[in-house]
Amino acid sequence: MGAPTSIRMKKLINRPESVVHDALSGMAEAHADLLRIDVDLQVIVRKDAPINGKVGVISGGGSGHEPMHGGFVGRGMLDAACPGAIFTSPVPDQMLAATKAVNGGAGVLHIVKNYTGDVMNFEMAAELGQAENIQVESVVIDDDVAVRDSLYTAGRRGVGATVLAEKICGGAAESGATLKQVADICRKVNANARSMGMALTSCVTPAAGKPTFDLGADEMEIGIGIHGEPGRTRMKLAPASQIAELLVNPILDDLPFKSGDSVLAFVNGMGGTPLIELYVMYNEVARILKGRGVTITRHLIGNYITSLEMAGSSVTLLRLDDELTRLWDEPVLTPALRWGV
Repeated sequence: MGAPTSIRMKKLINRPESVVHDALSGMAEAHADLLRIDVDLQVIVRKDAPINGKVGVISGGGSGHEPMHGGFVGRGMLDAACPGAIFTSPVPDQMLAATKAVNGGAGVLHIVKNYTGDVMNFEMAAELGQAENIQVESVVIDDDVAVRDSLYTAGRRGVGATVLAEKICGGAAESGATLKQVADICRKVNANARSMGMALTSCVTPAAGKPTFDLGADEMEIGIGIHGEPGRTRMKLAPASQIAELLVNPILDDLPFKSGDSVLAFVNGMGGTPLIELYVMYNEVARILKGRGVTITRHLIGNYITSLEMAGSSVTLLRLDDELTRLWDEPVLTPALRWGV
């Protein structure tokens, strides 16, 4: 027998080491009307930033979760985003550059997902910004109910609520809120949001060229993290109705949500799940919520916080009040999210 044939990953890339650089170059070409992108430093800035007297809102994290965060830079959402390498935190120099680029004199909010590298590097960037007389507030998002501690975190992971916080805080900043007000709204979103995800397949990072974890053809992982971290349990594949129960019921019980609550229901794809399946999941989520007396008054369905090409879904529920609803409805104009403009 001859030598075994090597298996190559199938990805639309040039070289694994240039993926982020090449993708940012593509964003710069596609969205020059909305964004300024420093491809080498890896900082994405709203084109008209800084805006005098407006609170700047920035976030960031490893690449591979697109459109989060760079796709959410623009009017009514983020003023800047810092993408790191694939599944790797950006560095403090990026975060400081973004902070300075969006500082219009009213201070800057850092929205930070609860992953150890993100938290540590954003803390350092905040200290550096404050040393340059920039007011900085940081809010850590930790909405995942699946596991308390994981490979990348101390405490709960920051997942889908990050997208909702970025939109709502962006709306608040756009409408003239102060830094303290925007930060308090971010904390309010985090306090009233819970999420849980699942995977049907692993993803393949360009550098590794092989699946991050092994999952049998008839298996699924419940409670998976966006980097492929282990979840609550691995079990045999089940219908969408059962999967929805496994995700939604722990979310409802954790806050806890109660009959009479109004919520924003966010059904997110992990990157490799088609929209038709996400609508199947949304239908099941709506069924469960109706049974518990919880009313969906706003929704978001699609691939917004992904894990490369992982097949799977996550559900985020945010308990709404008049303030959060109004800020969610504020106009937004970004590459990945836009309405009211």
